[in-house]
Amino acid sequence: MALYAKVTVLKKSWIVACEMQARCFHISPLALAAQKVAMSKLDASSYLPHAQLQEKLEIVKNRLKRPMTLSEKILYSHLDDPSNQEIVRGQSYLRLRPDRVAMQDATAQMAMLQFISSGLPRVAVPSTIHCDHLIEAQVGGAQDLARAVDINKEVYNFLSTSGAKYGVGFWKPGSGIIHQIILENYAFPGLLMIGTDSHTPNGGGLGGLCIGVGGADAVDVMANIPWELKCPKVIGVKLTGKLQGWTSPKDVILKVAGILTVKGGTGAIVEYFGPGVDSISCTGMATICNMGAEIGATTSVFPYNHRMRDYLVATERKAIADEIDPYGNDLLRADEDAPYDQVIELNLSELEPHVNGPFTPDLANPISKLGEEAKKNNWPLDVKVSLIGSCTNSSYEDMGRCASIAREALKHGLKAKSAFNITPGSEQIRATIERDGIAETLRQFGGIVLANACGPCIGQWDRKDVKKGEKNTIVTSYNRNFTARNDANPATHAFVTSPELTTALALAGTLDFDPRTSKLKGANGEEFLLSNPYADELPARGFDPGQETYQAPGDPTLVKVDVDPKSQRLQLLEPFPKWDGKDLEKMVVLIKVKGKCTTDHISAAGPWLKYRGHLDNISNNMLITAINSENGEMNKVRNQLTNEFGAVPETARFYKSKGVNWVVVGDDNYGEGSSREHAALEPRHLGGRAIIVKSFARIHETNLKKQGMLPLTFADPADYERIQPSDRLSLVGLAELTPGKQVKCQIHHANGSSETIYLNQSMNQQQIEWFKAGSALNRMKEVAASK
Repeated sequence: MALYAKVTVLKKSWIVACEMQARCFHISPLALAAQKVAMSKLDASSYLPHAQLQEKLEIVKNRLKRPMTLSEKILYSHLDDPSNQEIVRGQSYLRLRPDRVAMQDATAQMAMLQFISSGLPRVAVPSTIHCDHLIEAQVGGAQDLARAVDINKEVYNFLSTSGAKYGVGFWKPGSGIIHQIILENYAFPGLLMIGTDSHTPNGGGLGGLCIGVGGADAVDVMANIPWELKCPKVIGVKLTGKLQGWTSPKDVILKVAGILTVKGGTGAIVEYFGPGVDSISCTGMATICNMGAEIGATTSVFPYNHRMRDYLVATERKAIADEIDPYGNDLLRADEDAPYDQVIELNLSELEPHVNGPFTPDLANPISKLGEEAKKNNWPLDVKVSLIGSCTNSSYEDMGRCASIAREALKHGLKAKSAFNITPGSEQIRATIERDGIAETLRQFGGIVLANACGPCIGQWDRKDVKKGEKNTIVTSYNRNFTARNDANPATHAFVTSPELTTALALAGTLDFDPRTSKLKGANGEEFLLSNPYADELPARGFDPGQETYQAPGDPTLVKVDVDPKSQRLQLLEPFPKWDGKDLEKMVVLIKVKGKCTTDHISAAGPWLKYRGHLDNISNNMLITAINSENGEMNKVRNQLTNEFGAVPETARFYKSKGVNWVVVGDDNYGEGSSREHAALEPRHLGGRAIIVKSFARIHETNLKKQGMLPLTFADPADYERIQPSDRLSLVGLAELTPGKQVKCQIHHANGSSETIYLNQSMNQQQIEWFKAGSALNRMKEVAASK
C-alpha cells in the first residue's frame, strides 16, 4: 500500500504542477506552448504542434458539444479541416495531417520505391527508416549483425541513399527495433504518427496515436497529401487496482485479447483509463499498446501521466515534458463522462498472469490453468526454447525483472533448462543492460544475446534444434504466434506471455509450472519458491546510448540513388493498368481460402524478406501457406484452364499470361496481422482484380484499395458456401459504383447453372477513383498532372 500511496501522491503533485505552470504569472497554456521546442533532438527544425492542436480541438469541441475521449482529442486535433470535416464514428472518412512517418526496412523498400516514382523531391513531414527486419538470428548478436550487413548491403545502400536524398532519417542495422527507437527518440503525448508496421501502436505508451499502415499511406503523408482514416470507434478499458507479484503489463493485453479476440478491436481505438493506469510504467503501457495490433485495433493509447514524464526526462527530453505539461488536463486526457462504444473493466489487483496460444494470440490461458489445458489438448509440455525481448517486451525494466529471476535461480545452482534467447530492443537498451550487468546475468543463466533486431519474432531465425514438422513448444515474450511464424515449422506450438513468465518457464522447462505456487529443487536438493520479480523502472545511472547508429538526411544534390535493372533484391515499379471501364466478367477463382488467412499466409516473411524490394520475386510467395478449401492443402490449387494442380503463384501467373482475371474468396478477418502491403501488391501484380471475403482486417482492406483492387465482403456471410473453387464470378454494374452501393456478383457454376449474390464495399469516392485509375499512386499522378 505504501508504494501505491506514493504513486497517488506523485500523480496529484504532477497534476498540481501542470495547473500551476499554466497559471503562473498569468501565462496561458497556449502562450507557454508558443515557445518553440523541437519534436526531437534529431528534428531540430520541426516543432511540437500542441498550440495548433489545442486550437483545432476547440473548433471540434464547439461543433460536437459533448465530452470527448482522449483518442478523439488527439485524432480530431489533427484534422486537415476541423471546421467542416464530417465526424461520425464508424462512418466518416477523416482527412488527417500526421506529425511524422516511420518505416521499417522490409516495408520501407516498397514505400521509398513508390515515393521515388511520385517524382517529388523531398518528404513533407519528418520521416525515418529503421533497419531491423533483415537480420537473421543464428549464433549471436555481433556475428549475426555482420552477416546481415554483408548479405543485405544492396538494400541497405538503397535505403541509406534514398533517405539521404529525399530527406528521410536512416537508422542503421544494429540500431534496434523501430518501435523501441520511436519510443526513445520520437514519440510524445499528443503525437499522430503513421508507421509501416502493424505494431506501430507501441507509441501509445507515451500518449501518442501511432497507427500501422501500408507503404502507400506513408507515401501520401510524405507527399503532403491528407491521410484518410475511417473514423474509429473507441473501446474504453477501465483499469482499477494495481499490478503486483508476477502479474505484468503484458497480462493486461493478454487478458484483453482473450476478451475481444483477434478481430474484436477492428475499426476501433482502444483507450485505457482509470486509477490503475498509474501503477504501470511508461514502457509497460507501450507493451500493452503494441500488442493491441493482435485484436485488430486501429491503435491503443494511454493518457499522459507522471510515468510518461519520467520516461521523457530519462531519455533526455525534459524540454518536451515541460512544454506538454500544460496540456495534461485537456488535450491529453479524456473528459469526464466521455462516451465509449464499449467499456471493459479490469481489476489489476485480481488479474492473473496469462500465457496465450498456441497458434493464435487470443487463446488466453491463466497460468494456473496452463498445464491442465496443455495436457487436455495434447500440447507438448516440454519447453524447447524460451525467447525474451522483441519490440513488445525489451525495456530496461523487462530485462531487469528477468535478471532478478535468473539471479535467484543461479543462487540455488540452477540455469535455464530450455534454450534461452534475449533480443534487446535497441542499441541503447543493449548498452545499458551490458553496463549494469543484466546481460551478463542472463548469459550466466544460459542465455544468448541476439542482435538488436526483430529476429525470431518475425521468422528471422535459423533454428536448428528441431526438424520441420516436429511437434514442439516454444514460449516467447513476443506479440504474435500464428502457425509457423517464428521458425517456419507448422508443428511448433508457440505461446506468448510476459518476459518474466518466459524466463520462469525456461527455468522449469515445462508448461506445467506456476511460479507463484510451484516449487523448484535447488542444486543442494532443497526446494524453494521463486520470489516475485523486481527491477528498477528506469536505470539509476541513466541510459547508455551505446554506438552511434543514426544517419541524418544529406544534401540531395550530392546523393545518387541507383537500382540495378538486374538486381534480384530491388525493382523499380511499373504503374498498374487503369480500369478499362468494363465489368469484370467470368473471373476464375484462384483459391477459395478455408479458415484463418493472415498477411503471413498471403505474403510470408522469414526468408522471403530479402525480396521485399522486388515485387516480381516476392510475388512467388503469394498465398503459399493459405489452406485451399478444395483439398485442405497448402499451395496446391486446380488450374481451371488446364484442370491440373499447381502452386498458387504459378497458377496466377498462368492466368495472367492468358489474360484471365481472377479473384480470391476468403473467410473472416482476412488479412489480419502485419501491415505488409505486399499482401495487396502481389495479387494485383499477378492479375488479381478482387478479394471477396466474410470480413477484412483494417490495414489489409486499405492496402487493397490503394493498389486498385476491389475488397468486397459478402452481404450475407453464408454466401461464402455458395461459391465453389470451379466457379466463374462476374462483378457487374461497376460503372455505377458509388460509396455504399452494393456490387452485384453473378456466380457461374461449372454445371452451367448460375445465381446472383450481393457484395458490400466500403470505398468512399476518392477510393473509387483509385480503383478507376488503377491505384492510388496512379491517381496521385493524374491529379498532379491536371494542376
